[in-house]
Amino acid sequence: MFNPPPARHTRFRQTRVLIVGCGDVGLRAARQVLPRCRVLALTSQPERVGLLREAGIVPLLGNLDRAESLGRLAGLATRVLHLAPPPGSGATDPRTARLLAALSRRGGVQTLVYGSTTGVYGDAQGALFDETRAVAPATDRGRRRVHAESLVRWWGRRQVLQSGTRASILRIPGIYALDRDGGDPRERVRKGSPVLTPADDVYTNHIHADDLARACVAALWRGRPGRVVHTSDDTDMRMGDYVDWVADHFGLPRPPRLSRAEAATALSPMQLSFMSESRRLRNDRLKQELRVRLRYPSIHKGLA
Repeated sequence: MFNPPPARHTRFRQTRVLIVGCGDVGLRAARQVLPRCRVLALTSQPERVGLLREAGIVPLLGNLDRAESLGRLAGLATRVLHLAPPPGSGATDPRTARLLAALSRRGGVQTLVYGSTTGVYGDAQGALFDETRAVAPATDRGRRRVHAESLVRWWGRRQVLQSGTRASILRIPGIYALDRDGGDPRERVRKGSPVLTPADDVYTNHIHADDLARACVAALWRGRPGRVVHTSDDTDMRMGDYVDWVADHFGLPRPPRLSRAEAATALSPMQLSFMSESRRLRNDRLKQELRVRLRYPSIHKGLA
């Protein structure tokens, strides 16, 4: 488990971590650094203020869709974890542009970590690859993330020259945990959502929410300038085999299997898009550069 350095110096006791997009993973990351650091979180939802305060986090009301609400972020934090998603439409991410503009007004940021997605690669036809592979998004959802990454890279190059700020990118696969809302794989099995036949099946990648939170915190201290890191575990399974294992492990019925042609008529475009991309990710940088030791190196351990 990664822990920030002990609070021996006044400077470290004053470290302020800002989490933008403080949902489930953000809360898990906050627990990693509290009480050693002061943690602040930007939220656009007033109803979440109480929840954040109960977690020991200082809530800041602001909206990435309204630049005028972000003025107080300038000079506020020394380390920033950006987990907020792009808008739901279009091929660009103006939210990330507004955030970076706000952070630039007064400086003081030492590190910024952006949580992107492995969807930026598109379909790799099951290939195993590292972070040097070129992006090739096949959907606007992936294109929005590529745009956000390009903004972070450009901002980081400028900031590292001006003030030494390091900006890095985490490419995140499917997040799961039994106590994660929307990330419990048993729910998909209970719904009976079909998967593809073995001949048409795709490789998918996973990370336990706790391991992802630890990777986020490690990147805040160890991330290299402009570096991309895959935050994926060691699981090497096709989607159907993964879902079947979950069903068998928890005593649930296995979902039906469809051919790709059948799936094209039975599933929504969103469901079909997740079954149209197959890739396997190397995670050497996660282990060697961020020095993260996976607590749950496979879904078998993560769900056990």
